[in-house]
Amino acid sequence: MQNTRLSVEGMTCASCVGRVERALIGTEGVKAANVNLATETAEVTFDDDVSVGDLVEVLDKAGYPARAEELVFDVQGMTCASCVGRVERALAAEPGVTEANVNLAAETATVHFLTGAQDVDSLTKVIAKAGYEGRARIDRDAAPVNRKADEARGLRRHLIWAAVLTLPIFVIEMGGHLIPALHHWWMMTVPEWLWRMVQFALTTIVLAFPGRVFFAKGIPSLLKGGPDMNALVALGSGAAYLFSTFVTFWPQAVPMGAQNVYFEAAAVIVTLILLGRWLEARAKGQTGAAIHKLAGMRAKVARVERDGEVVELPIEDIKVGDVLHLRPGEKIAVDGKVLTGDSHVDEAMISGEPIPVAKTIGSPVIAGTVNGEGVMTYLAEKVGSDTMLAQIIRMVEEAQGAKLPIQSLVDKVTMYFVPVVMGLAALTTLVWFFFGPEPALAHALVAGVAVLIIACPCAMGLATPTSIMVGTGRAAELGVLFRKGDALQGLQEVKVVAFDKTGTLTEGRPDVTDVLVLQGDENALLAAVAAVESKSEHPIARAIERAAETRGLSLPEVDKARAVAGHGIKAEIGAVSLLVGNMRLMARENIVTGAFEAPLEALADQGRTPVLVARDGVAAMVLGISDPIRPASRKAIAELHARGIKVAMVSGDTRRAAEAVARDLGIDHVEAEVLPKGKAKTVAALKERHGAVGFVGDGINDAPALASADVGIAVGTGTDVAIEAADVVLMGGDPAAVVTAFDVSRRTMGNIRQNLFWAFAYNAALIPVAAGVLYPAFGLQLSPMLGAGAMAMSSVFVVSNALRLRRIPASL
Repeated sequence: MQNTRLSVEGMTCASCVGRVERALIGTEGVKAANVNLATETAEVTFDDDVSVGDLVEVLDKAGYPARAEELVFDVQGMTCASCVGRVERALAAEPGVTEANVNLAAETATVHFLTGAQDVDSLTKVIAKAGYEGRARIDRDAAPVNRKADEARGLRRHLIWAAVLTLPIFVIEMGGHLIPALHHWWMMTVPEWLWRMVQFALTTIVLAFPGRVFFAKGIPSLLKGGPDMNALVALGSGAAYLFSTFVTFWPQAVPMGAQNVYFEAAAVIVTLILLGRWLEARAKGQTGAAIHKLAGMRAKVARVERDGEVVELPIEDIKVGDVLHLRPGEKIAVDGKVLTGDSHVDEAMISGEPIPVAKTIGSPVIAGTVNGEGVMTYLAEKVGSDTMLAQIIRMVEEAQGAKLPIQSLVDKVTMYFVPVVMGLAALTTLVWFFFGPEPALAHALVAGVAVLIIACPCAMGLATPTSIMVGTGRAAELGVLFRKGDALQGLQEVKVVAFDKTGTLTEGRPDVTDVLVLQGDENALLAAVAAVESKSEHPIARAIERAAETRGLSLPEVDKARAVAGHGIKAEIGAVSLLVGNMRLMARENIVTGAFEAPLEALADQGRTPVLVARDGVAAMVLGISDPIRPASRKAIAELHARGIKVAMVSGDTRRAAEAVARDLGIDHVEAEVLPKGKAKTVAALKERHGAVGFVGDGINDAPALASADVGIAVGTGTDVAIEAADVVLMGGDPAAVVTAFDVSRRTMGNIRQNLFWAFAYNAALIPVAAGVLYPAFGLQLSPMLGAGAMAMSSVFVVSNALRLRRIPASL
């Protein structure tokens, strides 16, 4: 029986309390539930076979979600996939923890837990109890610390000491195979007992100091019943060392044929694995380069107006509403808008465009971008974690920490990998001891140690997360943000990409190209329509306003205006009633539409969007709106076709106008006259017809379609709502970045498959070789030293292969 306290959101009255209690009590396995409105909590008693996650799901379905928090810990000491599983299981077992996700490549643990159930100290202790050092990142937006550089320096020092101490043993013992005369001279010059004592002393120092980490971490993990790679190394090198020590001091207790020592094997094993870890740490330090590059874009200080003076302050001290001064070449500290001055700003880190953007009074500026030669002041509107740069860093970190569905197989295998290897090593030792040739004890020791040393759970643990880190980091550099890591795998399945037309395939800045008057005065009608549209933020409304402004028209006062979703606007100006919108609005209001037909056909043939105007119930004007197609749209669609992906376009335009644009761009399928709320249904229909769908959009009305698509891709220049609903964000708004997203996905998933194949094939092929399967046919037995070298290099191969993703080019 368990008890937990849940913090519940959304309760406002006694009815809410009753609903929450009934929902909890009605759950199988829940024995009691006591809900308190004042404290907004629910005390629940439930059976052991019910999880806290089950209770959270019940509350979500009832419409009263449990409050939850997220903490990210930097975790030191993890070396392989077994470590990941141990930390995850320890955290997930804690009361109130709903999810724990550990990333070996990033060396982080992300913990989701119910508010009040856990805190930083309790979770830090859980990580420590599992055998690792955890440190919470209280400031999620602080620059991540690159511990790999420090770790690599420490490993280098240990490696140098181990190599210096091991080299004499290796040269004398193994050099005899290459230079027999040297070995013979040494054996004749130095008494065997003395040489063995020297080997004992040197190897003891290697294991006790540079190699101490393997024993300090491996033995406790073994005693706790969760052995890891350190345990394998400690057992392998320790067995060789202890056997050799026994033979050195009590040779008479060992049969004559088995009186060999293997000090060189123990020392070389430790030295080679330290070499592998040093190379791995250096390579892994580069996997997070994208995050460090983004974090490095932050300004450290800014010049701020305070009490009538301009003072230099750390950016942490800047508040919303502060006025900042900007000199030529300085980084912009926070998001805001220009108050005075003008300049050009390099926004390549956001848009990918190399040409600086002109800024004048009222223009938005973004933290991390670089001012040109002008001098400006700007108002701070978003600071700290609210800036676009901070959000980008957070998105990349979350994507890099994600676990893909492909990882589930690896997790299952690695959970049992080390215990199985230990069992195989024990079985190998026994088989060689009882059935092997003489000296059986020596052969058994060599084979058992080789199996322990050659097995590599590290490569399996690193195969997926390193590729994700490097792939998503490179994508960010190319202007593509994977908000959800599983979108990397999801894009592989996409069969058709549906683009919203306006602002995605087109520039999103339409202009009025045609003014066709059916009845009345042209300027008076245009001024009236512009006045009606002035209350709207729609790009077409802005285009009509600009057309009236260009003609110098003064706008009349609008008395009443009401938007009709997906249709247009109904308005009154004095005694005149106006309808401004599409044909559906005219039909709904029973306007005779015959006069509209000829202008509509002419505009449709040119791919232009018509805006119909009726005055006092009579057709009066048709405006033709043209939104220029983005220069990269044609190439992007051609490249998607080249990759075997179909392209659809979703538009609210008339079918003839939409099809004219589709023909121009080479689009396969058109869904026209789609109302905003109908886009999600269109996505569902495309799914049914073609399979997995990717939807690309930029507006508030695209959010449902983005959420319902298998992979939602938002244009970064669009609305926050659209970005929040998307899986992938294109920072620059260029449709060519869609192709880049697909290429990053393809290359990253291919890289993951290569790594997984190598990790599994390596272990599947070399563990039997280490056990001695080649001995009966060829008389070959693998040396533990060769096994150590192979194991060390397998992890280095995986990380180095992942780093190749840093060379992914921009697709167009």
